[in-house]
Amino acid sequence: MSTIGNASLNAARRTRELDELTAVDVLVIGGGVTGAGVALDAASRGLSVALVEKHDLAFGTSRWSSKLVHGGLRYLASGHVGIAYESAVERGILMKTTAPHLVHPIPQIAPWLPEAKFVQAALLRSAFLGGDVLRTFARTSDDYLPHSRRVSSAEILRYAPTLRPEGMRGGFLTWDGQLYDDARLVVAIARTAAQYGARILTHVAATEVTGQGAVLVDQLTGDRLSVDARIVINATGIWADQVASGIRLRPSRGTHLVLPQSVFGGLSAVLTVPVPGELRRVVMAIPAPDDRVYVGLTDVDAPGPVDDVPQATDAEIDFLLDTINAAVQEPVTRADLLGTYAGLRPLLDTGHHSGTADISRRHAVITSDDGVVTIVGGKLTTYRRMAEDALDTALDQSDVEVRRQCETHRIPLVGAADRVQLAAVRAPARFVQRYGVEALRVLEGPPELREPIAPGLRTTYAELRFAIRHEGALTEDDVLDRRTRIGLSAADRELALPAVREAFAAV
Repeated sequence: MSTIGNASLNAARRTRELDELTAVDVLVIGGGVTGAGVALDAASRGLSVALVEKHDLAFGTSRWSSKLVHGGLRYLASGHVGIAYESAVERGILMKTTAPHLVHPIPQIAPWLPEAKFVQAALLRSAFLGGDVLRTFARTSDDYLPHSRRVSSAEILRYAPTLRPEGMRGGFLTWDGQLYDDARLVVAIARTAAQYGARILTHVAATEVTGQGAVLVDQLTGDRLSVDARIVINATGIWADQVASGIRLRPSRGTHLVLPQSVFGGLSAVLTVPVPGELRRVVMAIPAPDDRVYVGLTDVDAPGPVDDVPQATDAEIDFLLDTINAAVQEPVTRADLLGTYAGLRPLLDTGHHSGTADISRRHAVITSDDGVVTIVGGKLTTYRRMAEDALDTALDQSDVEVRRQCETHRIPLVGAADRVQLAAVRAPARFVQRYGVEALRVLEGPPELREPIAPGLRTTYAELRFAIRHEGALTEDDVLDRRTRIGLSAADRELALPAVREAFAAV
């Protein structure tokens, strides 16, 4: 077993490792969830690894998810049993072994609304029952995710007080997994890879990429260097076709609204509302940390140039508001919005002429003529399996020898521990949910570091300091938009900016 080293990522470590970099066994391009997963897989097998990311960890699609680690009910309903089963298995690994501090069970309700047709209710119930079967085969016990059941209107309203009770015919209840935050998961995977010796180099662009290496450009200094690699894996997601040849993508945009909990009167479950006129599509309102609710999501073609930060369209915002408003007593309006976010799914273009909602979410591993191995498709829940498949494919096509097979299904991420150990951590629940057993380390120092950084915000000075010293945050945006997610609200971002600048000056 490799000696496990320091998991701290910071500017000093980045500078040192970039200066020393000349050649590695595996060069990973892309710092999203899949790229970080490949880096951890390779490093834990004893290979030398460098991960380079032009921007920051979780800069792209990985931070724009619904924050759900789900068992693939949508795929089950559309007949993709294999993808649904894979999702259920990976959800169990995240909840029980790799990230129990970041992934927790959450109830999901599907009210039988007056407008809903019988066939819609029947499909949802069938999907929930199918999810129970998959959960059993994936060996996820009722202690983690109880089985689904039919519930009364009164119970539905306890979970979602703002629903219109008139004409409601009860509903269905199931349980799924929820991430505290998707960007935090990516950072945890990357830090765990660093613990195994991987070089995690953010704000470093890869150019002139071939199967034997690349030219790297430091985005902070402009310095260039060449690195040789025996394996090159392209995990850049929606930008994959800009890195490797022979890749054809059909981007799909998924948009969410960010709303205050006060609008929903204390929503305590994922609320599932069928889209009128469509049998298999739903819109969800998802309780989130810091008194927020995410409402999403859309699934629309997004042709044309790829934006670094995609934007929600007016039509998507109206669609989400209209769908949710069909179920609640008090209409949600644009005036209630704290913000919006949109992500692009890197779907493989299969020549399918219908909507992107019908394109398979199964991942694909493609090797270009020059030897670059690309991983595209898939979804956040199955990142670990995607990383394993990409690395196995690359190893099969190379002369690199490894002594160990993939072990990431049994490697806890930094901060992870079982539920008993997490419950024993003497720190506020919010910190345990974000940092696991590292919570006490975050809170080290004088009491004033535990104070909120601005009125109305929960983020503390201690969290800013930890992000810069140990989580690889190099810029203000890294802290605001990925390590804390304050930036999802433009108003909160302005409030927090002085404290973030102060933290960088102090560190």
